[in-house]
Amino acid sequence: MTKLLIVTTIPETLDFFLPLTDRLRGQGWQVDAMAKQLSTSKSYLQFFDRVWDVEWSRNPLDPKNLMAAPRQIQRAFLQEQYDLVNVSTPVAAFVTRYALNNWRKQGKVKVIYTAQGFHFYKGGTSHTNAIFLGLEKIAGHWTDYLVVVNRQDEAAAKRYGLIAGDRVHYIPGTGLNLERFNPHAISETDISRVRQELGLTPENPLFLSVAEFIPRKRPWDILKALAQLDRPQVHLALAGNGKIFEEMQQLTSKLGIQKQVHFLGLRRDIPVLMRASAATVIASSQEGLPNCVMESLCMEVPVIGTDIRGTRDLLKDGNGLLVKLGDIRGMAQAMAWILDHLEEAQTMGQRGRKNMVNYDIPHILELYGNLYSEALSH
Repeated sequence: MTKLLIVTTIPETLDFFLPLTDRLRGQGWQVDAMAKQLSTSKSYLQFFDRVWDVEWSRNPLDPKNLMAAPRQIQRAFLQEQYDLVNVSTPVAAFVTRYALNNWRKQGKVKVIYTAQGFHFYKGGTSHTNAIFLGLEKIAGHWTDYLVVVNRQDEAAAKRYGLIAGDRVHYIPGTGLNLERFNPHAISETDISRVRQELGLTPENPLFLSVAEFIPRKRPWDILKALAQLDRPQVHLALAGNGKIFEEMQQLTSKLGIQKQVHFLGLRRDIPVLMRASAATVIASSQEGLPNCVMESLCMEVPVIGTDIRGTRDLLKDGNGLLVKLGDIRGMAQAMAWILDHLEEAQTMGQRGRKNMVNYDIPHILELYGNLYSEALSH
């Protein structure tokens, strides 16, 4: 029996790997998982044969990460003797590779690092980039294979020699559920219901933002763009929670657009919200490969996004509109273009769904299957 351990810093990141986990367990693999306080996250227990808790901080620079966590990782490996370990997210990736390096050098385990987006990137501060690039260079010596999810990270990995070029694999994400994000599965009744919930009339176009309320998502840019658009009939819905949620509510009042903006919190009907919208808007300063962009395109809804890695990959073929990071006026102009060119925008969205075939779950699972086979055969 082949044994695989998937390690992430927090349980929620394991969501990306669940389709892969389901496929491999169906093929007779033992698939275990490790994350902080994972055993208390009962919703994940059904997806894995065994779960492990590990003590670490989400802060990659916290020295505590190199104290208890390596011993816990090593104890799990000694007990189960995993054939493959797939790590993701900065803390989990660095600490786990460090902890397993001696066994990796002895050929007892193959370690794969899935980088959901390097923490050094074009647009990041020189100080932060230098720190994270340095950490990736160190950890590259402890890595058998590196998976990148966007072309900018692929180029960076090879340019900086993080790992041998032939061991860098471009795999765009961990699979998108095209059945869930199917525009034909959303009825007009569903759309009417959500628009009625928001108090919208046929004269009220809607834009949608699906993102955690954290600084790197820059929700303030979207709010300011709506204010600058100066079309009182246009509404904006923001789905998500986070530490700057209340701050953004206050900003909405200061901008005088509180009657146009709907703070929805966490939602389980994102496909319906997308179909009810003229476009999805994302203003992030940093992404790996943003799910909300892929999901919106699957729903045949165009996207307005910042011209950064990941988002650029998804929108470069005319699936939406790219604006410069922090360009409030440009974002407002993009919103206006969508509203004034609804037929062309609809064509954009339809083109987007066709391009999403390369990101669907079966294709991604095939790529990971090939990678795991390669790793096990060497």
